[in-house]
Amino acid sequence: MKISREVKTGVLAILGITLFIFGFNYLKGKNLLDSSRTFYTEFENVEGLVPSTPVTISGLSVGKVVDISFKPDGSSKLVVKLLVDSSFDFSKNSKAELYETGLIGGKAIAIVPAFDGAEKAQSGSYLESGKKAGLTDLVNQRLTPLQEKIEKMMVSADVLLNNLNDVFDEKTKANLKKSMSELSTTIASFKSTSVSLNQVIKNNQSHIDSVLTNANKLSGNLANITKKISDSNLGDAINKLESTLKNFDSILAGMEKGEGSMGKLLKDDSLYNNLKGATGELEDLLRDIKLHPKRYFRILSKKEIPYQEEETK
Repeated sequence: MKISREVKTGVLAILGITLFIFGFNYLKGKNLLDSSRTFYTEFENVEGLVPSTPVTISGLSVGKVVDISFKPDGSSKLVVKLLVDSSFDFSKNSKAELYETGLIGGKAIAIVPAFDGAEKAQSGSYLESGKKAGLTDLVNQRLTPLQEKIEKMMVSADVLLNNLNDVFDEKTKANLKKSMSELSTTIASFKSTSVSLNQVIKNNQSHIDSVLTNANKLSGNLANITKKISDSNLGDAINKLESTLKNFDSILAGMEKGEGSMGKLLKDDSLYNNLKGATGELEDLLRDIKLHPKRYFRILSKKEIPYQEEETK
């Protein structure tokens, strides 16, 4: 049977249209020969997410993002259409999470499956959306407060430098230079003094050694004396001295009370008066003996010389 040219042309045209439709949908992420499931989710912002971006479950690529469009209610939210090729079942309460694939790798969507016993997610249903903080977000979270602190520190440093400029005026700078110059002179003097002192020590090294030797001997003698004192029965001597002092205190207390001869001598006024009278009479007797010795020594005079009171001049 001979096929006409018109039939061949029609078959080729149908095959071309079919291949075109299949290729167009394949480029859009659809496989007309596969029973894929379609899911939807909503995001406020999908910066970095583009169609054909992988959809993963536990890190395994199971599909693609096939379309991103605005929600028709005018809320500026974005509806993301997901095509999942895997037959892996998960709950309708699972979450579609937007995450970063790397520093410069853009964004992707990971389905976080929920195994809560709820109804399985069906093709065409909406999944709850979420966003996982990526490295860029974490860096921004850390850098933002750090940047604020650095800005405050720079402001404080600027104020400090301004204050330093105000303090270190020309007069202060001149005084500071003068002080540094004087300090250099003082250090030079100390250096010269140190050199002189070293020379003195060097010249008198033998005398210094002799002094140190004598000091060592003296310390040894002191150690021996201390040892002898510690070895001697110093405790008994101190006890005896304390006993003697107590007896002496007792004697002094008795004398203070008028006890004993010394106490009566110190406290009895009559004894003092008698001694004073006797002393006066003894002085009169000695004076009379000195003036009239013949009265008392008969060996010098045979006649008795009567006693006469001395005339008061």
